[in-house]
Amino acid sequence: MPSHASEAEDAASRHVYATGGVHNDKDCDPPESCVYRRGAGEPTDPAYPAWWTSGWTMYRVFNNFDAFPPPYANPPAGLTPGDYEVSYGTSYYDSTYVPADKDGTGAMMEYYDKRCLPIFPFDNKFSCAFVSLGNKAYFLRYADRPPETPQCCQFSLKNHPPRVDFIKHLPYNAAESRHVGDSLQAYSYRVGGKLNILFGYAFDKAATPDAVDTAAAPYRHPQSFYFSGVPTDPPNAPIVSQNYTNFRMQRPDPEATWAQVARMCPAQPEWCCLFSTDCPGRKLTQSTRPPQWTDFTTPPRMPASPEEKKP
Repeated sequence: MPSHASEAEDAASRHVYATGGVHNDKDCDPPESCVYRRGAGEPTDPAYPAWWTSGWTMYRVFNNFDAFPPPYANPPAGLTPGDYEVSYGTSYYDSTYVPADKDGTGAMMEYYDKRCLPIFPFDNKFSCAFVSLGNKAYFLRYADRPPETPQCCQFSLKNHPPRVDFIKHLPYNAAESRHVGDSLQAYSYRVGGKLNILFGYAFDKAATPDAVDTAAAPYRHPQSFYFSGVPTDPPNAPIVSQNYTNFRMQRPDPEATWAQVARMCPAQPEWCCLFSTDCPGRKLTQSTRPPQWTDFTTPPRMPASPEEKKP
């Protein structure tokens, strides 16, 4: 019989998800293999402020996404209200945070109001939040959660917030940068072979002043985070875009954000069972396995430089 230690190691390993270097270094061997060098004529990388707060509008697009792919304006040009569902949320970020256990740095909370992040193969009609404190990440559900689901579970032990320079882990996409009136710098890739999973971020091309810290130098504000959700129904989310609103250099209040973990979670939360591979033996709510983010196994590799090609 497997030991408790080996079972714990297996569970922890199942809950480490490859993100091409954005949230961890899984499959990034060496780490530089998940960094993209910018080519001639490509813009310099934008960066997050050290801390910030932003609302966002989430578009769950289920019609005409092939004809009108993201990144999108707010609302998406070319689509009609019959092509998508609208919901809302808020993100909080502080790159300077150090957790009490000293395991990693940074904190981020993404709160989804009434519609959870639709990247899992089940109905997303409830509020939820992802909280990363250093390297540890938690998934929170609230009063409207489905019956018999925990209010807190351990999402991963290796899922830190994006670093301020995280965009170096994504290739520049010139075609997507022409969306929204040629006003963007877009970075994205598609992985998973036939599954064609999209993962992308767009920033404004023009640097503008901050709404709160008026003394800060103008910077390129994040415009949207766009990605593939689970296309089968529910949640019927082939494409999702979180379009930022009122992005500002406002430092989050820990009591209203990170402290929720201490209030809602036991000392050792149970593991989350969100993806079909998280918890062996757990029955899927759908008859066939849909594509999902656990299929994101190997990040795209950057081309070798001329120096690296030399024998």
